[in-house]
Amino acid sequence: MSKFVKNLVTQEIAHRLEGVDDALLVNVIGLDANKSVVLRKQLREKHIDLLVVKNSMVKRATEGTPLAPAFEGVEGTLAVVWGAQDFISLAKEVMQLHNSAEYDAFQAIGGVMDGEQLSADRVKEMSKWPNREEQLSILVGQILSPGADLLSQINAPGGALASQIKQKSEEDNP
Repeated sequence: MSKFVKNLVTQEIAHRLEGVDDALLVNVIGLDANKSVVLRKQLREKHIDLLVVKNSMVKRATEGTPLAPAFEGVEGTLAVVWGAQDFISLAKEVMQLHNSAEYDAFQAIGGVMDGEQLSADRVKEMSKWPNREEQLSILVGQILSPGADLLSQINAPGGALASQIKQKSEEDNP
């Protein structure tokens, strides 16, 4: 490949990854064409992008960006995966595919989050964290819990008093 073509490919990779701060690296070598098409469709439905790249070109394309640490010490052809609702959802999906028997050649290699390089083990650990939706539901529950407790404490004496008045009125009117 000529230097001119390499520069064009590098520019295209840089353009595709523009604005991407967090991504995961995966190995898709070994997937046949049919499985690859199904995998890409499955990822697209979840708003996840997958780009197979040559390591040396993506290193040049991401130089000086938050993605650069992801490619330190990584060799060979790999795929960059980014998108989803949030990074944890992306990690959950990648680990689900990594553990899937259907895509046995699919392997999580690592990634980068907030400029920090992640190992495959760290990605696996992060996939067990609650994603944005789960965190919001936990937060809403924590916000509503004191109010519900307060409401029950306010209503309890009134309910007890109403019950006692009802019992007393039933005793007086046989």
